[in-house]
Amino acid sequence: MTLPAPPTLEAVAARAGVSRSTVSRVVNGSPRVTPEAIAAVTAAIAELGYVPNRAARMLASRRTQTLALVIPEDTALFFSDPFFASVIQGVATTLARTEYTLTMLIASEEAPEKTARYLRGGNVDGALVLSHHRHDRSYTQLAGALPVVFGGRPMSNEHDDVFVVDVDNVAAARSAVEHLIARGRRRIAHIAGPDDMAAGLDRVAGWRAALDAAGLEPAGVESGGFTVAGGMAAMSRLLDRVPDLDGVFAASDSMASGAVSMLRERGLAVPSDVAVAGFDDNFFAVSTMPQLTTVAQPSVELGCAMAEQLVRLIEGEPVERVRMLPTSVVVRAST
Repeated sequence: MTLPAPPTLEAVAARAGVSRSTVSRVVNGSPRVTPEAIAAVTAAIAELGYVPNRAARMLASRRTQTLALVIPEDTALFFSDPFFASVIQGVATTLARTEYTLTMLIASEEAPEKTARYLRGGNVDGALVLSHHRHDRSYTQLAGALPVVFGGRPMSNEHDDVFVVDVDNVAAARSAVEHLIARGRRRIAHIAGPDDMAAGLDRVAGWRAALDAAGLEPAGVESGGFTVAGGMAAMSRLLDRVPDLDGVFAASDSMASGAVSMLRERGLAVPSDVAVAGFDDNFFAVSTMPQLTTVAQPSVELGCAMAEQLVRLIEGEPVERVRMLPTSVVVRAST
């Protein structure tokens, strides 16, 4: 008895009433397909019992169907900062609708070249890089070897062909400080992120721009390293230097939470003595008492957009070089 030949891609296309290339895009999870086409192809696949030959597709296309998410950060910071979990959620949600799987690399800051060699070695079809530091030049140099999308502007932008999904950190920080000024604060200090990251530098610039526009002098700036402990230490140093400060803008909610703890330890009330604003709108913003006024950045949407951009790049579809996402100030009790 001769077994019937398995259904082909062409048979699915004929049954669905679409082209072979449309069936291929649906099977490969391309976002550039109409819902109607997806429904027709999905129904035809189920009716015919078509099973895509993933191994054959990989050989034919020379693709691994695997993407890497590279986070060149200290492991302790990665697991303590809710920002990373939100971005990963967005990436995973988007890739769940495709045939791509995700490999996550928490890359050592001491050996970025090791990670870069892995990425260049044909192990993945593309890479997402999140939390880029100035010394991580090897990641910007990857653009010539495989598709790469950065979450946040890379510091060492030596190539014109990098793709970025970001927020306007300067404008966002400025809006938070303008809110403090509108609340009557005049001695406003800043707890900054790392100065080897674009987000850290841009949020300092936004703080200064708001003060300059209002004719106010900066009350001081200290680095907090995007951690709660760093925020506490920075707040302590600021109070030693500027005991009459009446407002603080922290470049992350984790640092803002640490600042509130230190202000309480020093016997100061928030917001009556010192108003505090943060950045992120994450777990720290709603768990700190009083709850934090903060800049809400769409971290889940950032992950979604990064994954969408990378899939489109791999599939040869048009992609904008820089995609900017909106932010907003969320006012709570800390101001």
